Amino acid sequence: MPAPTLAVEPGASIGLGVGLVAACDIALASDAATFRLSEVRLGIIPAVISPYVIAAMGARACRRYFLTAETFDAAEAMRLGLVHVVSTLDEIGSKAAELIAELLAGKPGALLAAKRLIEDVRLAPLNEALIEDTARRLAELRSGPESRNALAEFLNH
Repeated sequence: MPAPTLAVEPGASIGLGVGLVAACDIALASDAATFRLSEVRLGIIPAVISPYVIAAMGARACRRYFLTAETFDAAEAMRLGLVHVVSTLDEIGSKAAELIAELLAGKPGALLAAKRLIEDVRLAPLNEALIEDTARRLAELRSGPESRNALAEFLNH
């Protein structure tokens, strides 16, 4: 998805629901939220969602939760990296609105470029080619009208 994505989980995420949370750029959960990867109890595996969940939580945590199908709470989900913010259920809407406002403050071209950068760099080896590629990306973005206008606006304040 080229646009930023936000998962807001007020309650229970099971199986695919956990995968959807993991696939989003930013994830917010209520302190009442629970998560469970229950596929092994059904005689299957979380294959389709596994790349997203493993990237979010790490292989070690996935070994535990894929194999045991235990339920874990929002605090554990945050500790593991599945969610970024935990709030009370009463405040989840306002927390989501704050995150959306922050996302909307970003420039669309820069948001798209940042998402591409993360995907391209996350598994790349740190070498001269990567350093040159990231510098090139910055130079291309800085020379565009969106960046020039945003910088001019910033300097005029």
